[in-house]
Amino acid sequence: MKKKVVVGMSGGVDSSVAAWLLKEQGYDVIGVTMQIWQDEDEPTQQENGGCCGLSAVEDARRVAQKLDIPYYVMNFKQPFREKVMDYFVSEYLCGRTPNPCIACNRYVKWESLLKRSLDIGADYIATGHYARVRRLPNGRYTICNSVTAEKDQTYALYNLTQEQLAHTLMPVGEYSKDEIRRIAQEIGLRVADKPDSQEICFVPDDDYASFIEAYSGKKMPEGDFVTKDGVKLGRHSGITHYTIGQRRGLGLPMGHRVFVTDIRPDTNEVVVGENEELFRRNVLADAVNFMSVPAIDGEVRVTAKLRYKHRGAPATIHMAGQDRVECVFDEPQRAATPGQALVFYDGENVLGGGTIRCAF
Repeated sequence: MKKKVVVGMSGGVDSSVAAWLLKEQGYDVIGVTMQIWQDEDEPTQQENGGCCGLSAVEDARRVAQKLDIPYYVMNFKQPFREKVMDYFVSEYLCGRTPNPCIACNRYVKWESLLKRSLDIGADYIATGHYARVRRLPNGRYTICNSVTAEKDQTYALYNLTQEQLAHTLMPVGEYSKDEIRRIAQEIGLRVADKPDSQEICFVPDDDYASFIEAYSGKKMPEGDFVTKDGVKLGRHSGITHYTIGQRRGLGLPMGHRVFVTDIRPDTNEVVVGENEELFRRNVLADAVNFMSVPAIDGEVRVTAKLRYKHRGAPATIHMAGQDRVECVFDEPQRAATPGQALVFYDGENVLGGGTIRCAF
C-alpha cells in the first residue's frame, strides 16, 4: 500500500515541486493550504496574503489540479493567532526581537498540521523547505543542511520534535533553487518563476511597530536614547521600533554612524553606541531543544548561528542550568539579539538550539 503524505502547499514553487517529487516517488499525495489569516476582508487577504493568503490558495489549487492530486484548505487561524501572532507581539512589547517563522514551523506547520494529517490517515507531512531529515546511528532524527547553502533553511527548523521529524519528508533539500525552478518549468507549473515571499506574512509592509500597536491596542510611549552609561542623547519613538544592531531610523544628530546596542524595557530606554560595542563572545539561550542528541554532557564543540543570515562561527557550548545553554564563541560575534534563535550544528547536522536571552 502506498504511504500517504500531506504536503503543505503555499502556492510557491518549492512546495509545488515537493508535491510533484513525492508523487513521482510513489507516495499517495494530498495537497493542503493552511488558512491562517484572521478576519480580514477579501481585498486585504488578496493583497497581504503572503504564503497563505487567497492568491496562495488559488495558485496551490491550480498546481494540485495540474498534478492530479486531492487539495484542501484547512483552517489553522486559532493556533496561528495564539502561537505566532500573540507570541510575536508579546516578545516585542518586552524589548525582544522574535522569529515568528520558527514558532509557526513548530506549532502550526508541524504540530497542528501533523495532528490533523495523522487524524485523516496520513503517514507523513511534507514541506518545500530547503533542508533534509536524517536518521542518525543513535536512532535520533535530525535536520541537516540542504545541498545548497544559499537557500538553507535549517536554522528555522531547529525546534522540531523527534515525533514530528519521524513523520516529516523534505524532498526539496536535495536540490538547488535553480533546479527546483527548472523542474517546475519542465512539468509546466505556472508558479515556476513566482518570486519568493520575503516578509513576515502578517506584517506585509514590514511596519512592525504599527502592527503591534494595532494588534495589542497599546501605544508604546516615547523614551530616551541613552549611552551605555546613561547619558541622554534624544528621544525614541517606542521600543517596538528598534532591534539590536539597527542604525537606520534613529534620527540622532551624532555626526557619525551609531547603532542600537541594547533595549531596556524596564526603564523604556534604547541604548545607542558604536559598532564595536555590538560584539560579544558569550551568549545565553534557554528553551533549548536538542535534536541530534538527547542532551549534552560537558563542553561540546559546535558551529553556532545567531540569525538566519549568520554564516555560523566556531564555538563551545555547555549547559548553564536546566534547559539553558551557554555558547562561547571563539571570536566575538556581532549583534546577538534577545528573542532570536541560537542554533548549533555538528557538521551539517542540527545538534539543537534555543532562544537567546542575553549576551556578554
